[in-house]
Amino acid sequence: MTEAMHKSAPAGSFRQPVNVRLAEDGLSVRILDQTQLPNRTVYLDLSLPEQQYEAIEKLRVRGAPAIGIFAAMAYAVAAARSKQAETAELLAELAQFSNYLNRSRPTAVNLSWALNRMHTFATDRQALSKSQLLRQIRQEAERIQQEDIAMCRAIAQFGLSLLHEGDTVLTHCNAGPLATSLYGTALGPVLLAKEKRLDLKVFADETRPLLQGARLTAYELQQAGVDVTLICDDMAGLVMKQGLIQACLVGCDRVAANGDAANKIGTSQVAVLANYYHIPFYVLGPGSTIDMNCPDGDHIVIEERSGEEIRSLYYQEPMAPQGIKFYNPAFDVTDHSLITAIVTEKGIIRPPFKQELARWFS
Repeated sequence: MTEAMHKSAPAGSFRQPVNVRLAEDGLSVRILDQTQLPNRTVYLDLSLPEQQYEAIEKLRVRGAPAIGIFAAMAYAVAAARSKQAETAELLAELAQFSNYLNRSRPTAVNLSWALNRMHTFATDRQALSKSQLLRQIRQEAERIQQEDIAMCRAIAQFGLSLLHEGDTVLTHCNAGPLATSLYGTALGPVLLAKEKRLDLKVFADETRPLLQGARLTAYELQQAGVDVTLICDDMAGLVMKQGLIQACLVGCDRVAANGDAANKIGTSQVAVLANYYHIPFYVLGPGSTIDMNCPDGDHIVIEERSGEEIRSLYYQEPMAPQGIKFYNPAFDVTDHSLITAIVTEKGIIRPPFKQELARWFS
């Protein structure tokens, strides 16, 4: 391949994966292809908008914060590769690029947040020379990644304060370093506890149909030396009933102004079960996932994906009959009434969420 070079690399320390970064020349973004994990460690160098769109759409890069970081870096690459000599034409081209890339995954608010931030930043500096503008655009993209690292550390610290040594937590989907830059959001408290030599255990839902819990969360935690047990999604109720779970930690792709939270499909049923069994249910994510312009979960667009993800993606042979109808929403929305607290880099936000989120993020 010419534009997207596939390169295999041996797996190293997985606590700080190079999951998204700009190439030294600024003309491509390198990602760790998450669709290849856990069996292969493959990096992709993506320079063209179509490749970057496909990487988001096909979940080669995934996790709300990581998508935002990738989008910011893709914007910087688009600016660096542009042939436009005049700043006005460059900004017009970047606006088109942003609109295009933003359509790749509508539910994750970090995508539009990062693109809007980058374009506003560039527009506000249009009086600079092109070389100065390109340099500052790149610096802004890298700043977003550094901010994410600091945010994840803060989220991890606040989240860990909600847990006790010896607790076992249940997770759904993947919200670790692969979904961010470092620590992760929902997995941050667990990895920070490991750093501090505190004993926490994890039950990880496999997370059908794309198996992010099995392929990614179990892999990350095992690499970090955390005591992790993988379960099927439909086992969550049983382990709760057996008293094996003391808290549920999940990430989020968008949080509405009233506290309703969109996350990977299956999250809302975990919240319902946790509520029934009186287990705390915590949503962890950066402030960039809080969408104060979205009044409630009914206004969150839910992405629908191909039914082949259910029928055949991870099977040698199809596991459903040819011609069967499919419904494959990628996310669901957990009602705010089921959420014990929302943990961001600013702190722990408790009900009433509508008032508290407005106070913290307006």
